[in-house]
Amino acid sequence: MHDKKIRVGVAGVGSLGINHARIYAELPGCELAGIFDTDVKRAGEVAAQYGTTACASLDELSARVDAASIVVPTHLHFDVASQLIRQGKHLLVEKPITSTTSEAEELVRLADEHKVVLQVGHIERFNPVMEYLEKAARHPKFIEAHRLAPFPPPREGMHPRGTEVNVVLDLMIHDIEVILHLVRSPVKEVRAVGVPVLSGSEDIANVRLEFENGCVANITASRISPERMRKIRVFVEDAYISLDYQKQAGEVFRKTAQGIAGEDVPIQKGEPLANELRSFVECVATQGTPKVSGVHAAEALKLAAHITQLMRRRQQN
Repeated sequence: MHDKKIRVGVAGVGSLGINHARIYAELPGCELAGIFDTDVKRAGEVAAQYGTTACASLDELSARVDAASIVVPTHLHFDVASQLIRQGKHLLVEKPITSTTSEAEELVRLADEHKVVLQVGHIERFNPVMEYLEKAARHPKFIEAHRLAPFPPPREGMHPRGTEVNVVLDLMIHDIEVILHLVRSPVKEVRAVGVPVLSGSEDIANVRLEFENGCVANITASRISPERMRKIRVFVEDAYISLDYQKQAGEVFRKTAQGIAGEDVPIQKGEPLANELRSFVECVATQGTPKVSGVHAAEALKLAAHITQLMRRRQQN
């Protein structure tokens, strides 16, 4: 690691933000220098728990830190992030990067102008299963991804967590970003269907992507499932890889003289969020390029927005 400790902060310490605070408090090479939340009572409790300062404003947080995690609702990402970037702060913004593609492009431009690190919280890229997948699936032919979750519980005076956006921006965007990263070819055709069930926007969606290099991806996301599932299956020239993000386990199947043989994939288990934040702090210290940059996240958002438009058009017909 590096000599000087990076002073980090967290803006937004809800159910996800508190985990950012916890990990920063334990991470070598950085100091949790402050947190900010509009819920003053919550901020005070989290600050006391992790031995840091609850700041009264975003400006106060900015004055105390070199870098910060932005873990506020999506529609606030742009305002909060752009304010801190203009003050020269390095940022990890939770996914999706922003609500709109124009905001995402502007955030990327601002980060470039102010020469700060802009990383986006596409956490599956830091899941230990990805390391294996990146090596084993260099030229995917067909990809199938399933991401299912139960509907989030009600919150007083607020939307259930995540439902301020549709299921494509809430859940499917993880798989969109991973698939774009694996395939590395322009998207040629998109087919999409999605329906609102329990919220005002799509709660379940299925998308088929066809890429210019011939690869096809079929993606399903639901936030109205009784079970949780985060799986990806990738078919390459001579093998089929099945990975479970949740269990951090997987199998690879190959054709042999005796038939199809499967073997477990060697995966070193770990906490993806800790891997992600460690990588972010390292990027800030070395002025390195993040594994998931603002540019990658903006591309994923652009495709997610296009998918949403197609689904809405279909619903209107």
